[in-house]
Amino acid sequence: MKYLSFIILILLSVNSADAQQKKLQKATFGMGCFWCSEAIFQRIDGVTAVKSGYEGGEVANPSYEDVCTGTTGHAEVIQLTYDPAKISYDELLEVFWKNHDPTTLNRQGADVGTQYRSVIFYSTPEQKLQAERYKAALNKTNALGKPVVTEIAKAQPFYVAESYHQDYFNKNANAPYCRLVILPKMEKLEKVFKSKLKH
Repeated sequence: MKYLSFIILILLSVNSADAQQKKLQKATFGMGCFWCSEAIFQRIDGVTAVKSGYEGGEVANPSYEDVCTGTTGHAEVIQLTYDPAKISYDELLEVFWKNHDPTTLNRQGADVGTQYRSVIFYSTPEQKLQAERYKAALNKTNALGKPVVTEIAKAQPFYVAESYHQDYFNKNANAPYCRLVILPKMEKLEKVFKSKLKH
């Protein structure tokens, strides 16, 4: 009897984990260098995983060197997995738009090229509608002083970037780019989104 109860408990916990996994959703954003984007979204409560990669181009399985040429059509993006019970897609959009400059075409700071474009790849009709509605509201109210040029496109094949790009800021916090470019973004995140951060 004890053995049967033990088996039932295991099955229930597996089913619960499966159910939780099924509830998780994906979101894909390009907002310049994926090292910055990854570092930002790794801190957001409700985000369970972040992968850096490439999306939106014509070449299968591109390398970082390929994408850097600006000829493959890919953008540097992050694909994140999140729990909608903890954070909504609209809240993720708010983090996205407030942590880069979506009014500059194909550039973020010193990073220039189509691979650094501001882009949202939606995977459901709801995500498309929410992104378009949010962008329209930003433009209608002239919230950023200039038109938002963020591309909103249907999800295409996502290619995970090379392993040395993953978890970049956490592994290379003392590197010059991390100190000069990513750290100020993290400090801003602490101020603007303190209530949404993981403890």
